[in-house]
Amino acid sequence: MDSASVSLLREMLASTGWLEQTRQLGMALRTTRSPGGLLVVGTPDDEPWHVTAHLADEAQSSGLAQLAPTLLRWAPPENAPAHLRVGMDRLREAGRGETLFVVAEQRAPDGLLERVDDARRTGVTILAVDGGDPELESLAHDAIAVRPDDALVSFDAAQHLVSAAAGDVRRPGFRERLARFAERVTGPRLSD
Repeated sequence: MDSASVSLLREMLASTGWLEQTRQLGMALRTTRSPGGLLVVGTPDDEPWHVTAHLADEAQSSGLAQLAPTLLRWAPPENAPAHLRVGMDRLREAGRGETLFVVAEQRAPDGLLERVDDARRTGVTILAVDGGDPELESLAHDAIAVRPDDALVSFDAAQHLVSAAAGDVRRPGFRERLARFAERVTGPRLSD
């Protein structure tokens, strides 16, 4: 999905609440303190290559080095390039200032949940885009559930929105900040 498609998707979702959710998660990804400290993991059967590539692009285009992701793999081949050889053992070294971004459309297996829980205990910030997994969401500091029956946003589209929001360096103007504040205080506007 290119930037024009993401912009169109943002326009279509402007009144749904999805943009605010993805913006919040994108901003949370930016709190990672150092390059390589944004750890991205999926399930053993579904590695999140797509969102990892988009985050790398966003890190480069925005100049936000902390968005440079590290893909964690369940069984990395020994002969793979160094950036594709990072295994799950990397989580043992993770600590404060680092973020674990879990991308799992299917329910997270017990092994992943255990590793996420261990990482959380060492001070790692846990974020997730998932398919509606209550166990994973209970471990995450912030999560977006993209349920299969949601007609508005696909799992892939949610990943695009989050990565684009993470790399968005535009500061909202006074009116936009005031409108967001007013909406939080009064609730969303509903049309008749």
